[in-house]
Amino acid sequence: MRSVAIESLTPGMILARSIINDDMIVVLSEGTMLTKAHITRLGFLGIPSAYIKDEYELSEAFQNVSAIFNPASAFVTEYKEVIHTAREIFDEAEKSNKPPVQKSKTMVKKTLAPMAKQSGAIDYLLEVNHLASDIYNHSVRVSVLAGVLAKWLMLSAAETQDLILAGFLHDIGKTKFPPRLIDKQVEHLKGEDLDTYMQHTIDGHRMLSTASELSDGVKLAALQHHECMDGSGFPFNLKGDDIHMYARIIGLANLYDNITTEREGQKKNTPFAAIDQITEDMYTKLDPHVCVPFLKHLKETFLGSRVKLSNGLIGNIVRYENDFSSKPLIRVTQKEIIDLNKSPEIKIVEYNPK
Repeated sequence: MRSVAIESLTPGMILARSIINDDMIVVLSEGTMLTKAHITRLGFLGIPSAYIKDEYELSEAFQNVSAIFNPASAFVTEYKEVIHTAREIFDEAEKSNKPPVQKSKTMVKKTLAPMAKQSGAIDYLLEVNHLASDIYNHSVRVSVLAGVLAKWLMLSAAETQDLILAGFLHDIGKTKFPPRLIDKQVEHLKGEDLDTYMQHTIDGHRMLSTASELSDGVKLAALQHHECMDGSGFPFNLKGDDIHMYARIIGLANLYDNITTEREGQKKNTPFAAIDQITEDMYTKLDPHVCVPFLKHLKETFLGSRVKLSNGLIGNIVRYENDFSSKPLIRVTQKEIIDLNKSPEIKIVEYNPK
């Protein structure tokens, strides 16, 4: 990795780090292959330099060595490989109007379930949240998150496999989307675009209903993953027990991925923003029986992690005030600990800063 002045950039170079402006808006994501338009835009924004991957980092030898010595790199490599299969599955579903079930189940069993079992899966997913927010990447990430949740909820092996499959297929209805809506978030849509977006749950359920080998839970996860426990969701404003358990779990995984995924032109969030949102919603829109164990294990995962604060200080998460607190205590020096619960004006702006 090397720093290159903007005037020395050339099309074809690949970003080694995401470019974030002072307002924490993502300008360009890590892994982007630069075009002439990108370089012109960076110059216009007054960005002085960018980190670029060097030839060794791009070589096959480097990738192989990284995978051996760095579990996160191995996870990322496996993730990138499975995306190709995911794309094939969704493309086939779009053309035939029905999902290739056996191919999906094989991918779950051989790849996605083992990825979800890895002890560092949550951290590793944060290594790939900049790659893309398209239907393929999002569906794979939600499926792995669903597998992690299944482990934390102590579900059976059979239920876990089924839930991971539900996570992968939950957005299959988006294969009917116009391209301009694929990368949109529902809260930013209005009118006809909002109606079209909400229709993906019904379209997905209709497509999955043609497959007798899929469980009702998998089918209902596609239909109900945007329903809320208080009846404020869509497409049918269902409440409480009328929402299938799979849909409640996938809905939580879907929310976490949507918050933590890096999107160009939007604010870069940390997993702590997701923790805040889930804590706020878990007794209204979300199911607390799913949220409480998720938050407990998630917060334990981040203990000891380095974070950068909005006041510029960098420190380590030492503990949480209590089980119900969404904000951690950060040790910034040997003698100073900042309790973010008592200093709400201070935010965590970066997780594991480079």
